[in-house]
Amino acid sequence: MSAKRADQMALVGFMQASNVTVYSGSWRYPSAAPDYLDLRYYQRVARVLEEGTFDLMFFDDRLAIPSIYGNSPAEAVRHGARPIKMDLTAVLGAAAAATSHLGLGATYSTTYYQPFHVARAFATLDHLSGGRAAWNVVTSVNDAEARNYGIEEHLGHDERYDRAEEFIEVVAKLWDTWEDDAIVGDRAAGFYADPDKVRELRHRGRYFSVRGPLTVPRPPQGRPPIIQAGQSARGRQFAARWADLIFTADPDRARAIDHYREQKELITAAGRDADKVRLLPMVYTVIGETETIAKEKEAMFLEQLVDPMASLTLLSELMNYDFSGHSLDDVITDELIDSVSGIRGLVQSVKRQLGDRPLTLRTLAGQRATLLQGPRFVGTGEQVAEQMQDWFESRSCDGFVVAATHLPGAFEDFVRLAVPELRKRGVCRASYSGGTLRENLGLTRPANSLTG
Repeated sequence: MSAKRADQMALVGFMQASNVTVYSGSWRYPSAAPDYLDLRYYQRVARVLEEGTFDLMFFDDRLAIPSIYGNSPAEAVRHGARPIKMDLTAVLGAAAAATSHLGLGATYSTTYYQPFHVARAFATLDHLSGGRAAWNVVTSVNDAEARNYGIEEHLGHDERYDRAEEFIEVVAKLWDTWEDDAIVGDRAAGFYADPDKVRELRHRGRYFSVRGPLTVPRPPQGRPPIIQAGQSARGRQFAARWADLIFTADPDRARAIDHYREQKELITAAGRDADKVRLLPMVYTVIGETETIAKEKEAMFLEQLVDPMASLTLLSELMNYDFSGHSLDDVITDELIDSVSGIRGLVQSVKRQLGDRPLTLRTLAGQRATLLQGPRFVGTGEQVAEQMQDWFESRSCDGFVVAATHLPGAFEDFVRLAVPELRKRGVCRASYSGGTLRENLGLTRPANSLTG
């Protein structure tokens, strides 16, 4: 890995097309905007992020109401624990119309969608936005999603990634079925496009059979940037091969530094330039006009707005395990750890923070629904900027995925109080330098893989 990298941090605004942000109590905050079912809500937020010269407005997604807990969506609906997940096509279209430079990222599953659909959706968005689309590749989470797509059980972890590898290969090639100069547009001769430059793909693999070509010309970016957030060993290998942006979830700077080094080594081993792949931890920022105001707001977010049952409902969704047979005050035992796939890493992480204190299900669940799940920068705009600069310059990250405690206020506070301080320190851009998302991220446009 070389010593060179971007001098300025990448900034991503973490969104959900929902009643809540990733913080599940956000809908209860007194000044949270209630019009999240109106496209103007997302346009307002997009304009704020563009004012702050964010690289990207990114939408997380799920394909089911959380309903693993008690085999029912009732608790998620009752507590507002992410019961709403609108289709992102219309949401991103609205955001594209309201902005000129901001990147537009969305989550699409490789488990429940088809490659042709995803390739078409992102090629369309990339054209209509002038080259600002990005795709977050996920393999999906749980059985609730599977049952919405006529499948009784979610695919196993390794099989999901096997399918994802073939899926993304097919999507990338579908984007290349049109050469850049295929469209001639000769009206007098009646010659629209050169058929020799529009190719059938004729892919036949283990999971997919796709003839092609795509019904949308090659995207302006060639390939919209790929986002990935896998934390398992297989997920990190997948990200090393494909991702342009990797979202991380390390709770403190020391572990983030180790993760950064290890992931960059994996990227280099995969034959890619590690300096061109951005590692971005998800962080919360709680900003006030004074440090006291910021800490008072932080206390409200941590102690008042998230119902413990909402936390437990979301933990069930994350772990694909029904915790309804347990009490919130049950101590986490080795027996429970052994019976819940994937929970061991979360337990170990939380125990490192708690020390020798017993770990209850209430505390564990709270890590996933409140501001406890990742780094938290609290204070005035100047103090938050200083903390972010410290992380960035210590090589624990290449920027941040900023998660909002509430909308639009959390992003407004960040843009108007922290961004000017970051610009003053020279670690955040003052204006956009490129016309496409790839250009703003310092990424080259890939060559067409089917013309060589």
